[in-house]
Amino acid sequence: MTHASSDFARFVSLEEAQAAVRSALPQPATEWVAPEAAFGRRLAQALPAQVAHPSATESSLDGIAAREADTLAAAAGSPVTLQVVGESRAGEPYAGEVNAGECVRIYTGAPLPPGTDAICPVEQLEFASDGGSVRLLTPARPQDVRHFGDDFAPGDELLPAGARLTPARVALAVAGGHDRLPVLRRWRVALLSTGDEVRAPGTALKPGEVYDSNRYGLHGLLLECGAEVLDLGHAPDDVDELAARLSAVGGADLLLTSGGVSMGRYDFMRDLLIERGEVTFWKIRLRPGGPTLLGRWNGLSVLGLPGNPVSSLVVFELLVRPALTGQGLRVTRLRAGAPFGTAGQKTAFWRGELRGSEVVPYPKQSSGVLRSLSDARVLVRVGPGQPVAAGDEVEVLWLD
Repeated sequence: MTHASSDFARFVSLEEAQAAVRSALPQPATEWVAPEAAFGRRLAQALPAQVAHPSATESSLDGIAAREADTLAAAAGSPVTLQVVGESRAGEPYAGEVNAGECVRIYTGAPLPPGTDAICPVEQLEFASDGGSVRLLTPARPQDVRHFGDDFAPGDELLPAGARLTPARVALAVAGGHDRLPVLRRWRVALLSTGDEVRAPGTALKPGEVYDSNRYGLHGLLLECGAEVLDLGHAPDDVDELAARLSAVGGADLLLTSGGVSMGRYDFMRDLLIERGEVTFWKIRLRPGGPTLLGRWNGLSVLGLPGNPVSSLVVFELLVRPALTGQGLRVTRLRAGAPFGTAGQKTAFWRGELRGSEVVPYPKQSSGVLRSLSDARVLVRVGPGQPVAAGDEVEVLWLD
């Protein structure tokens, strides 16, 4: 299908580009996985507790369980003596009821016997040699009792939909009674780098050639976002070869390419999608990363990233990561320790270094200086025509 230039948007805003990339992805599917397979995944729906935690009123430490009223007079110089009538431990609670003047030896996590309401820690106890009685050097404390359902009760929401399953959250889900977890299916992202000048690492370079750093940087970012990567390797600057490689992609939700989308004579990815595919937008009012292109090839969404390494990785952070993770940009505000200029009518994201509690520009802002993304901690957002002076607050996007 051939498209005239008026058939697609040019010079869209960052917000328009973000919305378009989100819309280009299909509706996420749900799958149920075992807890050990859930780490790093995102919940497809809110997760309610199926049981209470604690499942009984229990002790938070080792000691004795007693009636608080029986122990209030206890002190190091005038201990209170109680009769020990049994013990309660996790998995084997005390079966009887504790009366006035009595106590039960108890261990962390063990249920409190009926009749008791407080715990005295073992460090404040002196047991008789036969174990039949104990002297308390301090009063028993109700604060050391964990009550039934203190953490959560059946029906309480443990985690919201969309929550990323960290180890602590997986542990919480299991404690709440779940042996299978509903998670979003991993996005399947195909990755293709292009360019006649691009070479695989480990080969000798001729003048003007570069190693395929974009492919490896983007691969790592995709894994960081929890995506399944279909690595298509590298393709030369040839329209027919690119068409064949795109047509061979199967089972992907998105094809991510780097290179070939700018204004040059040999930017064949741009030509291929404009002349024989579909284009949603070409160019963003953004620096770095302006030549980015979004389109479709035989029904597959294709996001063409610029070939300059900084541009490629920055656009990923701004467009791809939010779309794949369902999360907004990781932003905060810091004070500028030096001026940040504008990029005309474009939104600029300058690499920034931290100096104490302030942020200053990285010395080299060229989109070909890949070292800047390795050294910088943040990207500093500067709006169109809105230069930042030293001392101003700026919005920053964290890179680590």
